[in-house]
Amino acid sequence: MTISTAIQRPKVIIRHCESYDPEVIRGIIRESMEELDLRPSGRTLVKPNVVIADKLFPHAYTRSEFADGVLAALRDRDDGQMTELAVGERCGITMPTRFAFKNAGYPALFRKHNTAHYHFDEVSQVEVPLTHPGRLRDYVYTPEPVARADFFVNLPKFKAHPWTTVTFSLKNYIGIQDDRHRLIDHDHRLNDKIGDLQEILQPQLIAIDAIVAGQDRMLTPIPFDMKLIIIGNNQVAFDATCSRMIGLDPRQIDHIRICGERGYGPLDFEDVDVTGDVTFDEAKARAQGFRTGLIRVEKYFEGTKIQAYAGPPPEEEYTDYCWGGCPGAIEEAIEIIRNIDDDTDERMEPMTVVFGAYDGPIETRTDKERVLFIGDCAKWRGDIQTPSGGHFVSMESLYKERVHLDPRRSAFSGIYKKMGKAYWNLFRRRKEKAMRLTGCPVSVAEQVLYIAEMGKTANPYFAPDMIIGFNISYVAWKVVIWFRRLFGRKYQIERFPESERGNALHGPKAYLARYRPPNTIETPDIEPGHLSAQGDLS
Repeated sequence: MTISTAIQRPKVIIRHCESYDPEVIRGIIRESMEELDLRPSGRTLVKPNVVIADKLFPHAYTRSEFADGVLAALRDRDDGQMTELAVGERCGITMPTRFAFKNAGYPALFRKHNTAHYHFDEVSQVEVPLTHPGRLRDYVYTPEPVARADFFVNLPKFKAHPWTTVTFSLKNYIGIQDDRHRLIDHDHRLNDKIGDLQEILQPQLIAIDAIVAGQDRMLTPIPFDMKLIIIGNNQVAFDATCSRMIGLDPRQIDHIRICGERGYGPLDFEDVDVTGDVTFDEAKARAQGFRTGLIRVEKYFEGTKIQAYAGPPPEEEYTDYCWGGCPGAIEEAIEIIRNIDDDTDERMEPMTVVFGAYDGPIETRTDKERVLFIGDCAKWRGDIQTPSGGHFVSMESLYKERVHLDPRRSAFSGIYKKMGKAYWNLFRRRKEKAMRLTGCPVSVAEQVLYIAEMGKTANPYFAPDMIIGFNISYVAWKVVIWFRRLFGRKYQIERFPESERGNALHGPKAYLARYRPPNTIETPDIEPGHLSAQGDLS
């Protein structure tokens, strides 16, 4: 197969934006679409980052004012070819997307712009085959509106991330999977999973909310004023440019490097046209001091009531630390608890947490302090040393190789089921020195429940200003799912036909038909194959 580089050269546009004025944002996006020669067509789907939203999480999501301006610009650029303008998202694990949308102020946008909206946890999930030789598995699931999109718009938030260093455009794709499929491979191979998700489809337009960015963390980031909107037409080129803007080499950020190596776009700065009313050097100066979130769990909890130990995950040939799984989740979990109670660290009972195949000593600071082994791959054998003596503990790994995990048979566990399981586990093991929290990975939600109960801290799920709205949304979510089942709408659709796919670039074309610096690239046809446990195509 011969791929010609007549394909449009990647472009990144950097624009100044003083504040969240929807009309100013509208003008910037419209002008950028004109520069990129883009017009929406067919089913146009906008995917923001609304992982969590509330007054307690003001900098975690793509602001509604930002989305407001983008939706208006898309209407401005429509020349009659757009058949649907919609917004879709799957927010954080266990939380109803309708709850996050409401807290972010999105319902008013849907009415204002007469747009459809999709809660990705309330629609059918369709099977999409993967063909890239580097894939983790042969197929993944994605919400049906994503698979049917003709024109895809990615609206991420400019943030740091404890699992992937940063979350820009590529990482925003985690939100195009529902809970039961999102958690598969969300472990020490998370960066490869992000690479796999790129084959589902590629956006024609990317616009990141960097007016007020979020540093340090993902769910509870610290605000960092940049006063920028960054627009682009290629995700790898876009994320590589944003990474350089904060002083990082994109080849040192694994998910960006992997996507570049798989052919989704160029990593080198000279292969990207950078324009706008803010130069790259000026943007870099604005971003100086931006803090990213990649910190090992032992370091993160130094000097706190939580003592952490971490060993390597399975498949040590890939990494000696599970950056994409449980350790990062506990960092987000404690920050959520701290966010609702400023006195968390003073009130918390001491506790020890252990991840992976840790082989060092474990010592508790008090006799009452308990040890929590988090994740299926956690294992350890020996005497836990306490001030009054040793307590023998043997924890064996429960990890299942990913070849045994089938997305078609993945199970769902809602927050109330997780609560029941957590409290029962804590009750029946209340007299034991050590206990295990199973899962791969163990979600932020579950770790919040265990930390709150074992540490005797506030539980965010019972926060008075959230509990009513959360439960109303939760019931509405369940009612929608029940009615869909009543009328025969399947949750999963296997072997979704190619004829039903939208016109957004997807499948092998997503990584073969991309701009590359050489004039012509010879690439062999790639057919679907079988993925072995080692990741080889056979």
